[in-house]
Amino acid sequence: MLTGLVSAGHEVVLVLTQPDRPAGRGLHPTTSRVKRFAAAREIPVLQPPSLRGAAELERVRALRPDAIVVAAYGLIFPPTLFDVARYGALNVHASLLPRWRGAAPIQRALLAGDAETGVSIMQMDAGLDTGAVLLQRRIPIAPDDDAGTLHDKLAALGVEAMVAALADIEAGRARATPQPEKGVTY
Repeated sequence: MLTGLVSAGHEVVLVLTQPDRPAGRGLHPTTSRVKRFAAAREIPVLQPPSLRGAAELERVRALRPDAIVVAAYGLIFPPTLFDVARYGALNVHASLLPRWRGAAPIQRALLAGDAETGVSIMQMDAGLDTGAVLLQRRIPIAPDDDAGTLHDKLAALGVEAMVAALADIEAGRARATPQPEKGVTY
C-alpha cells in the first residue's frame, strides 16, 4: 500500500507500523518491509506498542494529515484517531463488505467456496469493519487460488482501489454508502 501511495504522488508525512519483532533462529529484532521502505525515503516512522497514548495522538494530530490510510495494521486503531485527518481514517479490507467482516476474510471466502471476492475501501468507525464503504473492486476467485495467491491479487487491487478512492475524495466525487445489515458475515 505504501509503495502505491508514494508512486501515485501522495505525500506520506508519517508511517505508523508495529514495533520490530523478534524473528529467525536467534530471535533478533526484525524491521518490517514498511519500515524499511519508509526509512529509505526518509519518511518518519512511529512504532508505538499502542496508539492509545496522548503523545502518539498528538504527534499525528500535529501533522494535520488529509487522510489516514490503514492497511493490515494488526493492532486496535483507537477511535480518537478517526477524526484527526480532514478526510478521516480509511481502511482497505480484503472482502466485499459486509461479507466477511473481521479477521481472515480471504480464508473465509475460500472456505465458503465464494465465486468472487474483492476489496472495500471504508471509513473507519468504532465497529469491527462496519464503516461506510467508499469504493469496492471485485475479482473472481480462480479454481487454483489459495490464500497466498488470492492475498497477492487482493493486495494489488487494494492499492489501486485506495488510490482511486483518494482521487475521488480529493475531487469531491466520493460517496460513502452505509453497509446494509443484510449479508453481514464474520
